[in-house]
Amino acid sequence: MKGPSMEDPNTERSREVPQAERLRQHPAERFAASQHQYDLNEVATRLGGELEAGQAGHRQETLYKRGPTTMALFLFGHLTRLPPHRTKGVVAIQVLEGHIQVTADGQAHDLHPGHLLVLAPEVEHDVLARVVSRMLLTVHLDVSAANRLE
Repeated sequence: MKGPSMEDPNTERSREVPQAERLRQHPAERFAASQHQYDLNEVATRLGGELEAGQAGHRQETLYKRGPTTMALFLFGHLTRLPPHRTKGVVAIQVLEGHIQVTADGQAHDLHPGHLLVLAPEVEHDVLARVVSRMLLTVHLDVSAANRLE
């Protein structure tokens, strides 16, 4: 039996990053308000300036998360990609800047600023930024819809 000083590495508390090491405010605080307004250009500028951020040529910041809904801003470098994946919810991809190609269930979609692509739950898709690009992603998880497709 564990004593009071030992922490289980699988507990939420032990996985939390100390505030001093965080690039951004803790999600519990960031998403607590009932209204959120963003200047996406300001967010993109700040995100692009985070020296320690970014992986595999892209950066992202979750702008909103409550219940089954998540909204995130992605910045992609030239020829950056996200590998094929599926989501148990509706996915909406809105291109704000650049040129992004999304291949969904084998069909390629070339998306430019102002274009919106909506995918049903469980549609396998990947993302390729043909040039430096910005994308707003919205995911609304819907486990019951995903189960109806099986």
